[in-house]
Amino acid sequence: MAKILVTGAAGFIGFHLISNLLVEGSHQIMGLDVINDYYDVNLKYSLLAEHGIRREEILSDHHIQSERYPSYSFIQVDLAQHDYIVAFMLKEKFDYVVNLAAQAGVRYSMENPRAYTKSNIDGFLSILEGCRHSDVKHLVYASSSSVYGLNTEMPLSEQQPTQHPMSLYAATKKANEMMAHTYSHLYNLPTTGLRFFTLYGPWGRPDMALFLFTDAILKGKAIKVFNHGKMVRDFTYVADIAESVKRLIFKPAQPSVEWNGQQPKADCSSSPYRIFNIGNNNPVQLDDYISAVEDALGKQAIRQMLEMQPGDVPATHADSQALEEWIKFKPQTTVTEGVSKFVEWYVEYFSANSRKLIKGGG
Repeated sequence: MAKILVTGAAGFIGFHLISNLLVEGSHQIMGLDVINDYYDVNLKYSLLAEHGIRREEILSDHHIQSERYPSYSFIQVDLAQHDYIVAFMLKEKFDYVVNLAAQAGVRYSMENPRAYTKSNIDGFLSILEGCRHSDVKHLVYASSSSVYGLNTEMPLSEQQPTQHPMSLYAATKKANEMMAHTYSHLYNLPTTGLRFFTLYGPWGRPDMALFLFTDAILKGKAIKVFNHGKMVRDFTYVADIAESVKRLIFKPAQPSVEWNGQQPKADCSSSPYRIFNIGNNNPVQLDDYISAVEDALGKQAIRQMLEMQPGDVPATHADSQALEEWIKFKPQTTVTEGVSKFVEWYVEYFSANSRKLIKGGG
């Protein structure tokens, strides 16, 4: 039985990954999250409750055993508490670590940049040091497709240079990749970074487009359609992401036998280090995405056409062949299916006990 730490356990991807691992039932899982107020904390507590973690029992630095899953426990702590995290990981001796904790959001990074260096840089360093000192077999961590920045050649490939980020959020994710390589090289720590492309699905963050669209359409409010709807995104359903990450955990990065320092590849190394795109490889125009939301709701959107936002990119399209070959799995969920599942969850969640969304710090 493997012992696995998943950070960001009260977040979108973390929740679905843990759900996937718990259904499999053959591993000991510990979730970790700081539970900040970037968005509605009630959504996070509801998500934790799905895994048998009761809100009233959660205290900082205190392990909570799930009431529903004997193999799952949770701890609330900030990754930026460096000494605590390193000591905690030394004590627990995890076999595998999946770091999904991060300060998310491109635009919020322009308003509160220090939140990103604290969480995404200082917090990630705590994880790297913890892994180094406790002989973790494999660290999988969240990077982002935003690292491609000003790149316009599609599909976006791991072989492309990523020296031109367009937001501090993207810059912190690029820094994570470089920090991970350093630890792979110096300490032989297997690390794999995942450049996530546009995720969506049940339990998504309230600042995500699908959440915003659904909320506005149901309330008869206008939705903001940036770049006049001509944006293209490689929308990827979260359950497909969770399955991909689960398979990847148990396939540690290996040194590349073909790597050449005179012609270095960007996605691998002479050290146990890999970078993968993780996307649907089937880009969809924003107009069509909105149409899928309208169809699922049975209601037309009021569209407010706007120019491109600062820090945003007009198109993303993942070349995800390398990951698909590595883990023998390819995302299958269509936008029509995925949007319909999100809308079903949204209506059920917000109708229960007349829940209302509480806006957070983002």
